[in-house]
This record gives sequence, C-alpha cells and structure tokens, in this order.
Amino acid sequence: MAVFGCAGCGAALTVAVSRVVRPVHLADSHWEMLHPPLLEAGTYAVDHERFGAPWRTWEEVGAAEAAARGYFVEFWGNLSDGPPDTLLFAPGDLPGTALIPERNEGHCLGIDGSGGPNLACLDCGRPVGWRIDDCGQWQVARLLPEAVRLPGPPERPVMGWAELTAEGALWPGLGEYRHIPAGVALAHAVVATGGGPVVAAPGPVAGLFGRALAALLPAGTGATRLDLAGPGLGEPDAELVLMPVHPQTGEVWRPGGGAVPVPVEAALWAELAFPAHRTRLPAVGGLPPGVERDDPLPPHPPARPSGNAYRYTVARLPVGREPWLRALHARWH
Repeated sequence: MAVFGCAGCGAALTVAVSRVVRPVHLADSHWEMLHPPLLEAGTYAVDHERFGAPWRTWEEVGAAEAAARGYFVEFWGNLSDGPPDTLLFAPGDLPGTALIPERNEGHCLGIDGSGGPNLACLDCGRPVGWRIDDCGQWQVARLLPEAVRLPGPPERPVMGWAELTAEGALWPGLGEYRHIPAGVALAHAVVATGGGPVVAAPGPVAGLFGRALAALLPAGTGATRLDLAGPGLGEPDAELVLMPVHPQTGEVWRPGGGAVPVPVEAALWAELAFPAHRTRLPAVGGLPPGVERDDPLPPHPPARPSGNAYRYTVARLPVGREPWLRALHARWH
C-alpha cells in the first residue's frame, strides 16, 4: 500500500494500491452531463498539465511558452496557470480530507473547484486539493503536490503483458466513453500516415476508424494499411498497427517487424482485439422464463471518435504545426 500524508501535519490522507497512467479521457467531456469517476478505487495518477485558476489567454502566454507546456496549436479557450503535477484519485479514496464549506462553487449540479482548493486535511485544516463532480466534468479528487507527503513506490509490481491479458485487467474502465480514446488514437493514426491515404482493416478497426479516416485523408492508390497488433495477436501485414498502451507504465507495446505503432488506450485496444470477451451477464438471478437472447450479447455499435479528443491530441504534438495537419485540425467534429 502507498500512504499519502499531509505535508503539514503528516496525517494520512489516502491509501492507493497502484499508480496508473493519466487517463486519456481527460481529452474530452460532455457539457451538462454527469460523469462517472475518472479512476478506479485504489489507483492514482499524476497529471503533469497545469490545473485550475488563474487562467491566461493564448495571446498572454505566447507561442513559445505554450510550446514549452506542450501545446503546439491553439485549442480550447484559455490556458491554466495553476499548479502542475497534481495527483488524481477516485473521489471516495480520500477519507483523510473534508470539504471546505466556503469553497463549494459549481456551475450546475456539483462542485468544480473554481474558487481554489476545496479539500482540507481533517487533522490540521490545511487546503490540500480539489474535489470535482460538477456536470460536464469527470468525477475526481486532485491533491496539490506540495501539500502531500509522497510515499515510496507502491507495493504492487508492474504487470507484464501476458499477465494483463490473462487476468482481464485491460477490460475495466469507461467503456461507454470509448469514443474519447478512439479520438486520441485517430489523431495518432492520422499523424502516422503523413497525410497520405490509408485503409483500415475490415472488422473492428474499420468499424471504429474507417469513416473518420476517409473523411480526414485523401483516397488514392498505394494506401497504407491500418490493423491491430499486440499481445495475444499475430503481427499483420500492415504498415500501421494499433498497439496498446500499458495502463501502469504508459509504454506502448512494440511490434517485432517494421510497422509503425499507433498507441491506443489499453481497454479500447482489448475491446477491438478480443470482442468476444465483451459479455454482459445479469449480476444476480437470470432472465424470466421464455425470454431468449444471444449470449454473449453482440458488441456495442461502433463509436464515432471524439472530435474534441482528436483535436486536443493533435494540438499536443509538435507535428500539429505542419500545414497539412493544420488544414485537417477542425475537419473532424
């Protein structure tokens, strides 16, 4: 177990089992919709991006500073000038904290932390972070890095790819929001093509990315092929291959051949690679007598990759400044 303590008094704020990569779902959200928790209980992640007030316009920041922060194309409204490297937790994983009553600002149905840190240490009252659950935002708790006494490495070792696939560890998460990691993967796929034509392999890959790629990239002869590869799959005859990102380390599974890897969030990759594993059985009991159905249920219909996640990802890549890619920047809505 990794115990995070208050830097002011040393009191325990939370216990986390495992560090995971920053969820790609932060690339998009849905306005005026209640969102589920961003992270699973017992996990935490580090968000290197700045968070919260004060805010500065792109003109105030300037292109050089924006690039130093990892923004190469203007995207969204203003840039945060808040602290970087906040620690992300599931909302219920901070029993050592309490809300600060006078900082419960929110836009609509919850609190958003717009008035500053709204969580305090229960023992000493020192502000330590934010609790966010307003509509249009992922439910998450953030801790200020300077307010927290960091532990040593978590006890849980990094899982190998064979262990991840064998234990089904790639399947949990935010499956109903898979259009967001799909938008992120779409951006990486488009960048990997260099602006040339590409054809998606028939099946799940074409079902998820085919229409978007056709809308963004030109048609023509000599198209590169986009297919799936990774642990448990053979390597296809394709120039571009969708590869899973390790949920703990952020490393991309690498092909043995010369194909160009396109990173994909692990749970989405698993859904594409092993669609037969996506079963939904009743939690208790069974179906009424005489009711029949397919078992397992058919996969969800293909999601349309998120346009916001696509543009956000392109804006974070240096190649996003290339003229051919800037011309595509707003095409996928």
